[in-house]
Amino acid sequence: MQATETLALDDLSLKSVKEAMAEFNAKQAAAFSQLDDISELVLERSDFMDQLLTRLWHKFTDGMAKELSLVAVGGYGRGELHPKSDIDLLLLSAQPLCSEIEQQISAFITFLWDLRLEIGHSVRTIDDCIQLGLEDITIATNLIESRLIIGNETTFTTLKTRLHAPTFWPSTTFFSAKREEQRQRHLNYRDNGYSLEPDIKSNPGGLRDLHTLYWVARRHFGAANLLEMTIDNYLTQAEYRELLECQNFLWKIRFALHLVTNRADNRLLFDYQTDVATKLGYQGQGNAGIETMMKQFYRTIRRVAELNEMLLQHFDEDILGNAEIESVPIDDHFQLKGDLIVLVTAGEFFHRPESILQLFLHIADNPNIKGIYSTTLREIRESRRRLTYWLQDIPPCREKFMALLKHPRGMGLPLTLMHKYGVLAAYIPQWNKILGQMQFDLFHAYTVDEHTHRLIKYIYNFPTKESKVEHPICGDLFPTIKKPELLFLAAIFHDIAKGRKGDHSELGAIDAQAFCDLHGLSAHDGRLVAWLVKHHLVMSVTAQRRDIQDPDVITEFARVVQDEKYLNYLLLLTVADICATNDDVWNSWKGALLKELYYQTQKALRRGLEKPIDVRSRIRDHKQQALNKLLSKAFNSNAVETLWKRFKADYFLRHTPSQIAWHSEYILQHYEKDKPLVVISKRASRGGNEVFIYCKDSLDLFATVVTELNNKNLNIHDATIMNSRDGYTLDTFIVLEPDGEPLAIDRTREIKPALEQALTHPEKVVARTQRLSRRKKQFSVATQVNFLSNKNHRTMMELIAYDSPGLLATIGDVFQKLDVVLHTAKITTIGEQVEDFFIVTTEDGHALNSEQQNELKQALVAALACDAHS
Repeated sequence: MQATETLALDDLSLKSVKEAMAEFNAKQAAAFSQLDDISELVLERSDFMDQLLTRLWHKFTDGMAKELSLVAVGGYGRGELHPKSDIDLLLLSAQPLCSEIEQQISAFITFLWDLRLEIGHSVRTIDDCIQLGLEDITIATNLIESRLIIGNETTFTTLKTRLHAPTFWPSTTFFSAKREEQRQRHLNYRDNGYSLEPDIKSNPGGLRDLHTLYWVARRHFGAANLLEMTIDNYLTQAEYRELLECQNFLWKIRFALHLVTNRADNRLLFDYQTDVATKLGYQGQGNAGIETMMKQFYRTIRRVAELNEMLLQHFDEDILGNAEIESVPIDDHFQLKGDLIVLVTAGEFFHRPESILQLFLHIADNPNIKGIYSTTLREIRESRRRLTYWLQDIPPCREKFMALLKHPRGMGLPLTLMHKYGVLAAYIPQWNKILGQMQFDLFHAYTVDEHTHRLIKYIYNFPTKESKVEHPICGDLFPTIKKPELLFLAAIFHDIAKGRKGDHSELGAIDAQAFCDLHGLSAHDGRLVAWLVKHHLVMSVTAQRRDIQDPDVITEFARVVQDEKYLNYLLLLTVADICATNDDVWNSWKGALLKELYYQTQKALRRGLEKPIDVRSRIRDHKQQALNKLLSKAFNSNAVETLWKRFKADYFLRHTPSQIAWHSEYILQHYEKDKPLVVISKRASRGGNEVFIYCKDSLDLFATVVTELNNKNLNIHDATIMNSRDGYTLDTFIVLEPDGEPLAIDRTREIKPALEQALTHPEKVVARTQRLSRRKKQFSVATQVNFLSNKNHRTMMELIAYDSPGLLATIGDVFQKLDVVLHTAKITTIGEQVEDFFIVTTEDGHALNSEQQNELKQALVAALACDAHS
């Protein structure tokens, strides 16, 4: 396919040019799947655009704009165009333009817009370009890679001459500015390219990192391309080929993404990943094709990041003159150069694999070391690629790895650099398998390996002041555990079996046990690590999806844990695991639940599992503490006792003395008996604001309340539904804002009257229409209803479903229609799905029999299926 053939037309009418462009686009789209080297299409598109613009320039200027130059800048200036790339143009003149030429240019640009081209243009004199370029590094960069398309060559040459003058962004200033620009861009992505919806262009390790190398090389060395950087050994021939290979792969994804989206979008969102993978020829059942594509993407940006770091270090020495920094010996093989560690005995040293790990032990020993010197990084890369075995199979390597695990700073920077430079993947074979492993949900924000790396960092940082503010229990606990290396090992292996068939907790525990045996850990220590991996989800599940006010739930969890030491390790692992999932998932509600579960389990273990909680004693204690609080506020004890006779014993068991006193105070002061009582706590209780409702009970009450709370854009995390002996409801809802924060005062003032109105006129409550987010639309969740057991004449039910708008209201409607009474609800939202827990009975207070359970299950599945697709 030749662009010249496509443009062999005499008619330059809008219709004809559009047809020519459509034909060219169709041919490129057809050729896309047949080419391994995408550069042919990228450069061909640039050539096509050159010819089109040249023809149109002649048509619209009619030879009058003799002093004017049409110049390609930006990516188009480099000759790189993808289907929806911006076409950045500079209309350059030596002097200000006359009105007639301005009109011609306006007509020219308008025609390009009519063609639906992504045009970015500026009309400037040479002096304008220099002045604006000096003020803005981005403009300067675009000008440096400018290329003449058509027009006055003398004008363009004059501009290029002035751009290369020593006073226009000297290479030292330019390099520093571009390096800082890259640093800021990386910070915008939290220095992490491994999000599940990456940006191909701007992500760390993405195309912009390649562009940065090109820009600096061109500005300082005058290199037309990176190949010229191999002459002075800034790059080896192999590294240059690697850069081209990485660029080609990123270009293919970007080209395919533009074909799929039909717009200039560089974000590889969940919406597009399936279609992009298909266009690139990745196949497999389910998400297998996407997984393969994304693994290659993440491994590619890792390679780009390594090469970018190496080259920028070289440039730093050559351009800024930092090669003369004095080196400080560390041992016979390593020196400290500035804040970078450098191997001085290059060649055969890293042929002994344990020497690679010795480098990271030096980093752990010396807090002044901030990174690895470029030549040493090159040695690591080459040594890593020569390996024909796993480092863990070498006894001296195992000795040094265990030394790192036990080192007070080993899991800090050394672990991060081992992960970053592929050493951890060369050490543990299972880790190599999870590199770039996707997680197809909205709960996780990172690949499996990056999530695990972040988890380890959270554990490592627990003793810091910042972490102690957010996680005080963990800050106090971590220094007390005698063998933190066991916790770090459990962290490394907790998700290491993801992507394999089977339960990743079970499989990971087997891997962890084998690793511990290989590394000579005692049987006791190995069992602890394997147990933590196997049970790493049990504490969060129990806290968020079980009724932890039920003494039997605490006893059951304590039987799983068995030992207070195991409980301490598990809490630390659980908190870090939740925090490392994504940046928004941790909130005060989860913290309060885990804290409550931890302390209740600790008490149970110290009391002894053979000594269950004395329920009657707890109720008496709660009553007495609550009464003391009320008497201190001058309430009459007889009035309090009379009120409490109307409450069932379960109420006093499931509420704290403070809650009981708070509820009672407002009920005793509530004189409008026909009007619902709605009270909202001013301060966060158990991580959220408590909404307490006291009024005549009705079957539609739960649906009414959750609909109104949903209309107010509140997240419900917990509901305790109770009735008094005389038919009043004593309902408690724990709510938070969508961002996980408690309610502000002005919000409580807004919500209270709205709930009172809704409870007074439930027939007027209508669910507000809510649209599904773009991201949620890409997922589906099959509704699962599981009945766990019947207990104390009640049925425990677990529901897993798609998190559609108004879900709780729908569930409440189903309960109402089937005369099912709700007693407790635990609401857990995990990305696109909910994992909720309910305790229900029949209207006459009995557990649901098998027929009733089946009827409820079918009704919920049917209702939620309609709800998800409405």
